[in-house]
Amino acid sequence: MKTRTPISIIIAGTIGVTIMAFEMFAGESGYFSSPFFWALILIAIILLLIMNSIGDLVENENFSRLSEEEKKQYLTEKSIPYFQKLWNSAFKKQSATDEKDILIDHGFDGITELDNSLPKWWIGLFYFGCIFCVVYLTAFAFTDYAHPEAELNQETKIMLASIEEFEKNAPQINLETAKYNADHIAEGQELFKTNCITCHGDGGKGGIGPNLTDNHWINIKQKSLFKNVIWMLENGSPNNPAMRPFIKEGTITGRDAEKIAAYIYHINQETPSITQSQGGAAPQGKEVKWENGNN
Repeated sequence: MKTRTPISIIIAGTIGVTIMAFEMFAGESGYFSSPFFWALILIAIILLLIMNSIGDLVENENFSRLSEEEKKQYLTEKSIPYFQKLWNSAFKKQSATDEKDILIDHGFDGITELDNSLPKWWIGLFYFGCIFCVVYLTAFAFTDYAHPEAELNQETKIMLASIEEFEKNAPQINLETAKYNADHIAEGQELFKTNCITCHGDGGKGGIGPNLTDNHWINIKQKSLFKNVIWMLENGSPNNPAMRPFIKEGTITGRDAEKIAAYIYHINQETPSITQSQGGAAPQGKEVKWENGNN
């Protein structure tokens, strides 16, 4: 009669498998805080305890039918700690007596070999790998578990939510508080492509709207180029309704305007020889000399 696995090990394994299943098939549902999840765990534990009690009754009945020698052997085996027994079983070696029974004689070449069974730890690991692969592939095929695209989308949602929360709580950027920052140029370029490129052309070299890379400006409302762009984005052009007040309309935020202004300042003041040499629309408005500085 074999000794049974302790109920604590079975319960721990069941909880582990349940958590793994929920993580694979319902990872985004917040199952850990769900009453359904804990009710399922509780029901599973109760059922396991009932099964263990039935097993105890069956074990006692079978034990009573053993001979005295078999009872003694069973009690000796049962007294060995579970994990020690598991270790001994996994790395058990063939005895000299057993080797005689599994010795294979080729006969024709005089070579003999042992037909040893595979180690139990290897067999256990093999079957665990097979079962894990089946579960993993099922979860991969029918859920979003382990999909790089799904993980990226989830991370993007979290990041956008974090940015939105930051925008709500961060101090608002306006004409007085806006500051030039070279780190905003790349983001400003992307915002420019989204909101400004239709009129002002690629790289701000002009189109329907005026060229932003030269020194001629139609609307001069501030002493510095950077602040002048902020003013235009906030109030629009008094001379051309096509240049709308993006900030007042809610199309962009003050922080977005700060980044767009950083990009326009960059292409107009920091790399003028490059942008102007690549051509652009004819100058419009008056030539202006902006104050030194970018704030």
